[in-house]
Amino acid sequence: MLNKVLFQTVLWLTVVFAGNAQEVLTVDAAVQIALKNNYDIKIASNELEVSRENKSLANAGMLPRVDATLNQNNNIQNTKQTQATGEVRELDNAKNNSLAYGVNLGWTVFDGLKMFARYDQLTTLEMQGEVQLKMTILTRVSDVMTTYYDLVKQQQLIKALDTTIVISRQRLKIAENRFTIGKASKLEVLNAEVDLNQDLSNLLLLKQFYQNSKISLNELLARDMTIDFNVVEEVSIDDKLQLTDLQTLVDQQNPQLQLALINKRVAELDMKQVRAERYPTVRLSSGYNFNRSESSLGFVSQSSGNGFNYGVSATVNVFNGFLQNKNEKIAKLQVENSSLFAEQQKQTVNSQLHSTYQTYLTNVELAKLEEHNEVIAKKNLDITLEKFKIGSIPTIEFRNAQENYINVKARNSSAKFQAKISEVMLHEIAGNIKF
Repeated sequence: MLNKVLFQTVLWLTVVFAGNAQEVLTVDAAVQIALKNNYDIKIASNELEVSRENKSLANAGMLPRVDATLNQNNNIQNTKQTQATGEVRELDNAKNNSLAYGVNLGWTVFDGLKMFARYDQLTTLEMQGEVQLKMTILTRVSDVMTTYYDLVKQQQLIKALDTTIVISRQRLKIAENRFTIGKASKLEVLNAEVDLNQDLSNLLLLKQFYQNSKISLNELLARDMTIDFNVVEEVSIDDKLQLTDLQTLVDQQNPQLQLALINKRVAELDMKQVRAERYPTVRLSSGYNFNRSESSLGFVSQSSGNGFNYGVSATVNVFNGFLQNKNEKIAKLQVENSSLFAEQQKQTVNSQLHSTYQTYLTNVELAKLEEHNEVIAKKNLDITLEKFKIGSIPTIEFRNAQENYINVKARNSSAKFQAKISEVMLHEIAGNIKF
């Protein structure tokens, strides 16, 4: 009987703890969920598939086209004909029927190499889709990491506030006890109560921000906004990043620079297609056709025919109101602008890299400094608390030590957060965020 009761108790506790357990979401897990669910990534992936489907010989105009045609015409008319001899022939409800069908082939065999430039452009647009997908992934992964580490910072602050609230409660209890035995005034009790309420108010506001940040992260992960979770508070900061290594990666794989160069290539291929309009276009045609007609009145009452046809045609632009020159000039300007934009983009990205790297160095040093300051502030708070318990320091001095600890804890969490975000931004600029 005792074993049965014990078993039921253990089972009940297991169910309770399982029901109350929250998901512990790691940053790697969050990134994987985003890669699978995020809408922007899905849209960019579909757009890449569109570019891949568009890249074909047929879409470039290299392949022949075959059309099957069928025409059937019937009419009933009251007809009157006057022959050359003066004879008049007249028939009511005269029927005239015609039927024609066939298969025709048309093939552009030369268009000034425009079709080859078009195919190269479709291939380049596929590359553009791949780079755009990569850029979207890098941006969304960076957003996920930024929101995640912001949650880490807030979770650390919540725990610090929980700790200081415990201390504030102890202070209030001590003040009440001292007031009871006549060693403290009512003012000391009221001050302790006000400070406790202030700490509780700060905690409520921080928890509100914390829950809103969870909603934001769930939105980035494209999952139910009500899913609750905790984050891992241990944040590893890579303080060994080197500017020269990052610069090499930027030159090789920064998606913004790659897109600028691809857009320049697209503009160059546009200009090739425009210039192709100066050359003749040669088309081959062939087909098999059948036709038959019937007439109730006329010299021929019925006729039919079938057979093959083939031919070649050539057209050349002789004059189109100087539009060719204008179009070529516009295309040349677009190529020039795309080159200028590529140079501008390179300068912008390099500027972002250097400024972010300087921020990264500063934040790494601040993180180390504030971590040391937190240790000192915690020791100071512990010593001050012991002195306050025995009444050797005034309330104001204890409260200052308490607030100093919270402020240092907040600065430490913020410094680590900023250092980690600077690291993530550098990897995003370099195009090598690990996921």
